[in-house]
Amino acid sequence: MTTSSRKRWRRFRSLADAIEKRLIVPTPRMALLTGAGAVLVGAGYAAGNGAGAAVQWLVCGVLLGLSVLDLSLLPRRRSLRVSRSLPEQADIGSPFEVTVRAEAPQPMSLKLTVADDLPQTFRSPGESLTTAWEGKAAEIRYTTLGRERGEYLFRSVWLRLRGRIGLWEKQARVELEQTIRIYPDMSGVRGILSSMQNQLTLEGRRIYRKERSGSEFHAIREYVPDDDPRFVNWRASARSRTLMTNVFRPERGKVVTILLDCGRMMGIELDGRTKLDVSLEAALALAAVALKQGDKVGLLAFSNRVKTYVPPGSGLLHLQTLTAAVYNLQSDFVEASYSTALQHLLRVQKKRSLTVLFSDMDNYMFEEGLRPLLMRLKRQHRILLLGLRDEVLQRWASAETAGRRQAYVKSVAHKFAVDRQTIAAEMAAGGIDIVDVPVGQLAWTAVNRYLDLKSNDSI
Repeated sequence: MTTSSRKRWRRFRSLADAIEKRLIVPTPRMALLTGAGAVLVGAGYAAGNGAGAAVQWLVCGVLLGLSVLDLSLLPRRRSLRVSRSLPEQADIGSPFEVTVRAEAPQPMSLKLTVADDLPQTFRSPGESLTTAWEGKAAEIRYTTLGRERGEYLFRSVWLRLRGRIGLWEKQARVELEQTIRIYPDMSGVRGILSSMQNQLTLEGRRIYRKERSGSEFHAIREYVPDDDPRFVNWRASARSRTLMTNVFRPERGKVVTILLDCGRMMGIELDGRTKLDVSLEAALALAAVALKQGDKVGLLAFSNRVKTYVPPGSGLLHLQTLTAAVYNLQSDFVEASYSTALQHLLRVQKKRSLTVLFSDMDNYMFEEGLRPLLMRLKRQHRILLLGLRDEVLQRWASAETAGRRQAYVKSVAHKFAVDRQTIAAEMAAGGIDIVDVPVGQLAWTAVNRYLDLKSNDSI
């Protein structure tokens, strides 16, 4: 009976670790000198008269002496102090810098090569990380990026040291476990947070806002011709002898609940990103706007179960709580259970709120029993459904027909497009807003719909 390779490997794991940590590697220079010595030895034996043996002993002695001298000039592994500096978090697809620093008790003059233990989804530096070590310390910097969201572990750092003679390289492996969080693309959120209160900016475009809206009194200012004369403040006008008007704003402190579908359909890629990635970025942009408007934001992520729930909170610090709760969400290879999510929401969220559901449009069309659940939820909450549009389907529906095959594809795509429009119209007739949105406009649409509803006091 044979033993599995994994079990056999465990017996030699300590040996493999020892070799990896204490490996000494010959350099190309050593190979060149060895080859030249072999030629001299061969010439000596060809000459006869015992010259070959003498040359052989001479070459071996020179190589041995140079090797001993070369290795003695290299620092001991235990005397080295190695550290790695990297940020605690970074956005997906955004480059960041990593610094590896090595220190020795005595000044050194050697060549240092570093290899870092990058997670599989990170971009490789693409070149050898080598520098000249002059003095007591040496640093190597390289740039990488994370291609997928989540928390990743940097484990070991490998060093190779080559001295002045350059015949041997001493290898050392240092355990340096550090974690980094790869967040969704937060550039849109930062644009919102850095913009002025009345000039919210998302993806380089100004978000729609009405200057006077809502029912909550905000301030008194001078009247301008475009103002509604019904809101003229006659007492303030009499005191200042200038026509003044009241300024209103939407009522603050409302609740916005974000629902994120993490079912299998949200793992499909559109334009190089999964639907869940796009929805997550749009959800955080919506949360940033709502929190900046003074409202409370809660979040519920679900697949066939509730994956995470963040109760409604206010203030921009709450945005950090939301981001930390959802940055590593992944789509599950199961069908999303809307009944589980909506029933949980009805239990935990008693106050009326704007409920924004990010999902796939096909789920709204084919999920049995979804409409009764939404009608039940509509009695207590205002509902907005956002579904991602399949751009391939749109292109097929509008493509030119050059033959029977193209005509058949176009007719099927057109039927799907009409079905989507029909579902949206039926939902709207029942008082439920539903929008079929292209990938690039999801965040923009979600934020504008929220501001529109808020300005009309429809939340």
